[in-house]
Amino acid sequence: MSTLTIHTQRILDNVSKLDAYLSRQHIKWTLVTKILCGYKPALEKILSSPLVQNLHSVGDSRITNLKMIKSINPDIVTMYIKPPALNQVKKVVSCADISLNTSYRTISALNEEAGKQGKIHKIIVMLEMGELREGIARENVLDFYEKSFSLPHIQIIGLGTNLGCMHGVEPTFDKLIQLTLFKQLLEAKFNQKLEVLSGGSSITLPILTRKRVPREVNHFRIGETAFLGNDLLNGKRFRKLSTSAFDFSAVILELKKKASVPEGKISDAAVGHTADTEEQDSDTALQKSYRSIMDFGELDVDVKGLSPRDKTVEFAGTTSDMTVYDIGETKSKYRVGSKIHFKPNYIAIARIMNSRYITKKVV
Repeated sequence: MSTLTIHTQRILDNVSKLDAYLSRQHIKWTLVTKILCGYKPALEKILSSPLVQNLHSVGDSRITNLKMIKSINPDIVTMYIKPPALNQVKKVVSCADISLNTSYRTISALNEEAGKQGKIHKIIVMLEMGELREGIARENVLDFYEKSFSLPHIQIIGLGTNLGCMHGVEPTFDKLIQLTLFKQLLEAKFNQKLEVLSGGSSITLPILTRKRVPREVNHFRIGETAFLGNDLLNGKRFRKLSTSAFDFSAVILELKKKASVPEGKISDAAVGHTADTEEQDSDTALQKSYRSIMDFGELDVDVKGLSPRDKTVEFAGTTSDMTVYDIGETKSKYRVGSKIHFKPNYIAIARIMNSRYITKKVV
């Protein structure tokens, strides 16, 4: 079987470096673990570290994953990082200490359920700042806050925004200044301190490095950079973090010399992609190279998110359960049974973690 190897110490080293850096900026942060999809062996190793236990919180977008986190360590503060569905309110209050919210109806339901469970549920109110994802309209923030902060089992601990996730709107200084002004407005209007101003996710980190984050922004929600070490604005490594915490490897099922283009009438492929042969000249069509058939496909992973670590290996095509790579005109070091290793991106890892057909190895 194909295997995803998870190097948890490299992840923890990233957490340590990020925490030291953010602490110097007087910023607390939530480690977002949704890339792990609630995989217990990996979570157990990561959550057992004092590094993680001392963070502001651990966040996820799936209730089952938060339930797993609480089962491993009930003392860890958990955050549900998207607006809860009304029919999931009971589970959210049970598994999440904090949730991000945009609907008064939902907050009212959380309040009622928190009362039943004998809890105070904390929330961060999310503002729409141009990304057109979750968030209340900025002109409605005063009325929304006034209705919500008086609920007896709800504690509004701050404001937040989400930028860069769906349309790629960057968390610029101007955007974040607007967020701080709304915090100041609410504090002045209602004479109540908001302890958290959550300025964004991994994509905000490069802005912080350039000192373009207002001082009042004191909380980030970080997933991808902690796990993969990426600077999301330029695609490079962020502050010497590890970019090799995940390795994907697959076994070669077949290795044969074949033509560079398919033969016959071309129509839509059942799964995968239709071959484009119009630009191939006759000489190219006659060329042959070794094609390796690998034991994974679209059902297992987003193949576009895999980069062969051997730069001579090139993607050729995919189907539901097999993927083909071109390894050149000679067999080189490969044979049937050999493994090819890949660097997976965030989406590729998440898809793999959800596949029951891929072996996960935690080291």
